[in-house]
Amino acid sequence: MLKGLEPVKQRPGMYTRTDNPLHILQEVIDNAADEALAGFGKKIRVTVHADHSVSVEDDGRGIPFGLHPEEKAPVIELVYTRLHAGGKFDKGSGGAYSFSGGLHGVGVSVTNALSTRLEVHSHREGQVARIVFAGGDVAEPLTLRAQEPGERRQGTSVRAWPDLKYFESGTLPMGELTHLLRSKAVLMPGVTVTLTVEKTRDTQSWQFKGGLRDYLEQTLSSEPVIPIFEGEGYADKNAESFAEGEGAQWAVAFTEDGHPVRESYVNLIPTTAGGTHDSGLREGLFQAVKSFIELHALLPKGVKLMPEDVFARASYVLSAKVLDPQFQGQIKERLNSRDAVRLVSGYVRPALELWLHQHVDFGRKLAELAIKAAQTRQRAGQKVEKRKGSGVAVLPGKLTDCESRDIAANEVFLVEGDSAGGSAKMGRNKETQAVLPLRGKVLNTWEVERDLLFKNTEVHDIAVAIGVDPHGPQDTPDLSGLRYGKVCILSDADVDGSHIQVLLLTLFFRHFPKLIDTGHVFVARPPLFRVDAPARGKKPAAKMYALDDGELTAILDKLRKDGVAEGKWTISRFKGLGEMSAEQLWETTLNPDTRRLMPVRLGQFDFLRTAAEMTKLMGKGEAAARRELMELHGDAVDIDI
Repeated sequence: MLKGLEPVKQRPGMYTRTDNPLHILQEVIDNAADEALAGFGKKIRVTVHADHSVSVEDDGRGIPFGLHPEEKAPVIELVYTRLHAGGKFDKGSGGAYSFSGGLHGVGVSVTNALSTRLEVHSHREGQVARIVFAGGDVAEPLTLRAQEPGERRQGTSVRAWPDLKYFESGTLPMGELTHLLRSKAVLMPGVTVTLTVEKTRDTQSWQFKGGLRDYLEQTLSSEPVIPIFEGEGYADKNAESFAEGEGAQWAVAFTEDGHPVRESYVNLIPTTAGGTHDSGLREGLFQAVKSFIELHALLPKGVKLMPEDVFARASYVLSAKVLDPQFQGQIKERLNSRDAVRLVSGYVRPALELWLHQHVDFGRKLAELAIKAAQTRQRAGQKVEKRKGSGVAVLPGKLTDCESRDIAANEVFLVEGDSAGGSAKMGRNKETQAVLPLRGKVLNTWEVERDLLFKNTEVHDIAVAIGVDPHGPQDTPDLSGLRYGKVCILSDADVDGSHIQVLLLTLFFRHFPKLIDTGHVFVARPPLFRVDAPARGKKPAAKMYALDDGELTAILDKLRKDGVAEGKWTISRFKGLGEMSAEQLWETTLNPDTRRLMPVRLGQFDFLRTAAEMTKLMGKGEAAARRELMELHGDAVDIDI
């Protein structure tokens, strides 16, 4: 059992970026920004000292230094020495931070764990508290003194000396730090952010009155084709699906050349890898432009508009406010909250539609840009088509194909059963997703000769639909006929579904190994449970999906924490995909923004060792070996009856 901050020191890479100390200092800066976001501060001052330490000062409320009633230790000490501690977990009414970047609660305790020394001063309630840590432990216990006349009334200052043994480089990337602080000033108009570097005696200060538009204009490398489109939308207390205050602010510019600027933030945290709020902006822009083009009948015959045609030349700054953000990974680079797609697109689409109808000339220019991009993309796709030659097999009748010919974007779902196939056909994105329903259990092809494979209709249909011939591990098959970049196995979340999954994986491993080698085979993971949660506090009623028992337990624990009375939720279990409506199947399993797809790889074994294991599992004459395997490991299996 690792105690306290030991896990951070043992595996720093799980909690922060270890290429340089910027990210642990960003945790401190984010705390100061959260105070300003909550309306309690107007100044953030960052100083890079000559001894490589960094201090961050704000004029917020100051960290409380009273005793914690249960832990019998000062609150200020707990904030810096315990993982998962802090005011940001209290999202209920009266919580200190309704909107904040802190989700994991590992923030400044990680900064402390990875610093040789950390000093904190908190000015609050007429007193000044001081506490010093070394390597994550208290070095000088909490001391209190009265504020002197003329001394500032409130706020926190933190000075940290990062421990360089945890980082590949001890040098702070000043460009990144400057960009981070400048963007904080952009996102909080009226707040002054200052950076001082002691060595060069250089001080920079930012305060943006014009917010996102100003910032985007200054950052763009080329002139926009039409004026910058900016707007914002936030839910009020009567909003059905979202909590009061949730929403987004954006500025979007369309340029013909130059590198697009794309920056997005959630509660002021920069999400460098984008996420569901970016997808919402993309969706909103696409739908608005598409409806404008349709209304004015601008689309030439034979041209099909795709989201990337509208988005390709878009530069944007997006600042979303989400009540309880779910990030991917501890370093919060990508937002994963499912509802953010709907939240952002719900405000962007109507605003842009209205704007385009008010400025029809700009709308036509934008439409021209998107149509040009679509024509270029389609021409590129046709060139590939011609190279393939004309000896194409007739596609199976059961296959519901997609419209796009872009191999990289196309996906085929091999779906168990006709009823699930029906839901998948209705719920899919017709543009890029194809569906091939399979009847019942597929043939176990482990010991079937390649020449006899096509006697089985299902296997024949799969091979023809994919566009690749069966081959062995040593062969070099022609993959130029491949029709889909992703071949996804989609079966029920129960035991039968797992069996069908195994049979299909056997087929691909035995007769299409190069598809696995080149990363084209995936397993879709539909949820087993749906939880309907009632409205709680600021949060509206919600549907949540759980992959298995473990996730179900986690969801229920979270609901209990949110104050939902035991049993007020309802849990439904999907017996199979056929039970899901097309909408549910899209939301949980087909939508690229919210689904879970497992890539199939060979793992740590080479081909021959994996083949030996597969023979034991799938070979007809291997009953004795299988029995032995079951006797050895049978107790470890969690049977779902």
